[in-house]
Amino acid sequence: MASWALELLGFSLSLLGLVGTFIATILPHWWRSAHVGTNIITAVAYVKGLWMECVWHSTGVYQCQAYRSQLALPAELRAARAMMVTSCLLALLVAAVAVVGMRCTRCAEGSPAKAAIAGSGGVGFVAAGLLCLAPVSWCTNDVVVDFYNPTLPAGMKYEIGQALYLGFVSSALTILGGGLLCTSCPGNEAPFPPRSGAPPSSRPPSASKGDHAPSLTSASHSGYRLSDYV
Repeated sequence: MASWALELLGFSLSLLGLVGTFIATILPHWWRSAHVGTNIITAVAYVKGLWMECVWHSTGVYQCQAYRSQLALPAELRAARAMMVTSCLLALLVAAVAVVGMRCTRCAEGSPAKAAIAGSGGVGFVAAGLLCLAPVSWCTNDVVVDFYNPTLPAGMKYEIGQALYLGFVSSALTILGGGLLCTSCPGNEAPFPPRSGAPPSSRPPSASKGDHAPSLTSASHSGYRLSDYV
């Protein structure tokens, strides 16, 4: 029962990490404008993401525009796009695989490869979490390095956006959930008992030694003839 609980906990955490990774991928709040320097303008705030950049006005107007040219984007941004999308797709695929291998499901019941399938699902979740962690980490590093760069004008500096924090939490949940699935894989507990099974034989022990009827010869050795009972 403990291994089943670990599998359910790991799978639930991995699903939460998948949802968080997907939200962090589509949100434009990866970079947000830093209000530093002598000329601080708070009437307008800029945020940028992997797919678009937005402008927020103090009057409540929120405008977003998608990046028009894909080839003109920096290589780091294109790589971050690819890794985040790959992380989401891999987590979706691995979730379906993990469901087949979990002990609380009837899929592939009785198969010796059921535990191995669950373990492969855990490894896939760990890989998906690492794919999410890599672009989030280097984008955070770029924001911090540019913020403390004295040669960069104050109007071109950005701060860490909310999507980066969400990306860190999501990757941690995905990796933790995958690790729990991997640790519960080699458990010795058996899965749920099968629904259909042959009942134990109710015949006496003597009947299991042979199914053939006693012959006339063997009956005559006991001192009685079969013709006496007819």
